[in-house]
Amino acid sequence: MPRRKYLIICVLCLFAYNIQAKTWVVCPTCPLQSIKESIALAAQGDTVLVKSGLYQENLIEIHTPITLLGENYPVIDSEYGEEIITVFSDSTIIKGFQLQNIGVSYLKERSGIRLVENQGCIIENNRLIDTFFGIYLKNVRNSIIRNNEIIGNLKDKFDPGNAIHLWQCREITIEDNLVTGHRDGIYFEFVNKSKIRRNQSMDNQRYGLHFMFSNDDVYEENVFHSNGAGVAVMFSQNIIMHRNAFVKNWGGAAYGILLKEISHGEMTHNTFDENTKGIYAEGASDLLIQHNDFTDNGWAMDIKGSCIDNQILENNFINNTFDVVTNSKRNPNLFMHNYWSKHPGYDLNRNGYADTPYQPVSLLSMIVEKIPAATLLLHSMLAYLFDYSEKVFPSLIPAALVDEEPAMRPIQHDTFRESK
Repeated sequence: MPRRKYLIICVLCLFAYNIQAKTWVVCPTCPLQSIKESIALAAQGDTVLVKSGLYQENLIEIHTPITLLGENYPVIDSEYGEEIITVFSDSTIIKGFQLQNIGVSYLKERSGIRLVENQGCIIENNRLIDTFFGIYLKNVRNSIIRNNEIIGNLKDKFDPGNAIHLWQCREITIEDNLVTGHRDGIYFEFVNKSKIRRNQSMDNQRYGLHFMFSNDDVYEENVFHSNGAGVAVMFSQNIIMHRNAFVKNWGGAAYGILLKEISHGEMTHNTFDENTKGIYAEGASDLLIQHNDFTDNGWAMDIKGSCIDNQILENNFINNTFDVVTNSKRNPNLFMHNYWSKHPGYDLNRNGYADTPYQPVSLLSMIVEKIPAATLLLHSMLAYLFDYSEKVFPSLIPAALVDEEPAMRPIQHDTFRESK
């Protein structure tokens, strides 16, 4: 067939398809008053337009690629019952709804919106309030979760679900969402080649981001604020962690970020402000940790002896109670050209780096790590004597953990910060 005729036929087929596509209107006073019944009538490519109002429905299933569009945020209320919307079809769009009030279940992961074994879907501009799990993806590819507000109810729920939960997915974009009041804000398990961008995850019971067995992912320009234990990235590799803010994650087991059994990644241009521990690393290897700001944390870094071949370069450590702590006398990592606000160095040759090296691990930091009550010794004469004696007769702190050329002034780099 000549190419020109083939193109004409394709255009005519597309035109005919668009003519056949239909919009089904649902409203409290319309002939169609049920969202579930309207979806059952819709064909591929149709739009179900739901007008503003209250719809007391759940167990809505979508098996055909359609657009489910809300006008002025119609409310779908499960009345503390079952899951609200489950999508089995590819290329489905859900936009502009308020979904609310799903009951707690210890047998089923009831969700506001669940995508199951599909691809090419878009979930955007929705509000999910008290939905147990918010948005749940299972075996999904090449889909977008964008600009949703997912608000849980920690006050009345002992064990809430996760706001955005992904299991065994690939090429997913999670961007511009607000998630709060859940167990984990964003949960990744076996999720590869995906992006988490510009989200706010705050006041969640456990982690702002919980990330396991996932590879080749990027998360950037997210804010993780006041979560129970901060962020956890575990059993993963080739992760890019760029321009995020880890803020006020306080508690006995809280971190800005926990890195466990993670390798071959980058952590650059992030801020760690007012966390119990900025970074807690165990079994981390071959990471580049560069151009980050650690400010006003309890410990800026807790890096265990199981961490090897990491490069900690050109970071600012400012006004932390303790800069670094470890449980090993060895140091198989490189600390170089960082700025340490506690280092009373001098620069006679004026090359920008101190003429004397800096040991960021103090004896008191190691004591407090093992005996938290020892924080009472902070700023005392005894604490000063501990540190002085250890520098004169080193026996406990790792002599090899040293920045040979610490920067004399805070390093100017474009780190990402939480907007006020």
